[in-house]
Amino acid sequence: MLKLLKLTASSFLCALVLLIPCSIHAQAQSQAAPAKAPVTTLVTVLGPSFTAPPALGRADVIVHTGNRREDVTSWSLAQGDNATLQLAILIDDGAADFGTHLDEVRHFVQVQPRTTNVGVFYASNGMTLPVAPFSADHDAVAKKVRITLGPSGISTSIYLSLIDVLKKLQSMPGRREVLIIGDGHDRLRGDLPESPDLDSAITSAQRAGIIVHTLYNRVGRLGRTSFRLTLAQSNLTRVAGETGGQAFFQGLDTPVSFTPFLNQLDMVLHNQYFLTFTTPRSTRVKGELRSFKVTTEQRNISITAPSRVFVPGSAR
Repeated sequence: MLKLLKLTASSFLCALVLLIPCSIHAQAQSQAAPAKAPVTTLVTVLGPSFTAPPALGRADVIVHTGNRREDVTSWSLAQGDNATLQLAILIDDGAADFGTHLDEVRHFVQVQPRTTNVGVFYASNGMTLPVAPFSADHDAVAKKVRITLGPSGISTSIYLSLIDVLKKLQSMPGRREVLIIGDGHDRLRGDLPESPDLDSAITSAQRAGIIVHTLYNRVGRLGRTSFRLTLAQSNLTRVAGETGGQAFFQGLDTPVSFTPFLNQLDMVLHNQYFLTFTTPRSTRVKGELRSFKVTTEQRNISITAPSRVFVPGSAR
């Protein structure tokens, strides 16, 4: 009997010795792997040259944050019940020759679907002028689109006005997007390679999940110096590219017609998806912006997405 008790005690001790490392290992794994959080962002899917894309399903979408491949949990076309769109049009009040494109912009507003609320704003001499509140009454909004003031209304920084518009959009439902019509030059900061206002606008848009599109329109007497024009267009390309939008321009001058570009934008707005994936929570309590990339192995498809998405912090 005593021998049996000794064997039982010995077996118990052996099992305990084996379990302790397993428990420690499991605890270490739990501490090393932070909880994951769902992240939802809006992406655009297109075929070649702004054409309608072939069908793309959730299994066709690949998401990476750094070298980590994330799990895609949802992939929903932004149509039907998901079609709601808040579209802000922000126009530099110094845009030259805008009057020749007035009817094109008005028509673009008028043909938007009923699920789209359009608001019109002018960046004018350091202020942001709301001339048409967000509304699905597109004819009424189109009538408020006016010719620009010219040199007397040139915006000192279109990006400060953009930040104002982003604040208005943050609490609104559905997709939130902005179309900037201007030259992208930051006259408040001068010819800096990177405008701090531009950086702030990009960060604000990424944190809120708002897409910014840009359409180049020469403003005032910026001149035709290639360096300044290229820098200004580079600013527009950057704000669009880093927020998941499109940058439209034709050389270094105002396009002869806005219509081809507005048609391309319309194709973009009709081919967007809500993408949800899971990723480890940020170690920062207030969260962080995290770089990510969306790709597909399907041919003849391009996916445009923001360069960073907001990831919430660990719950405490």
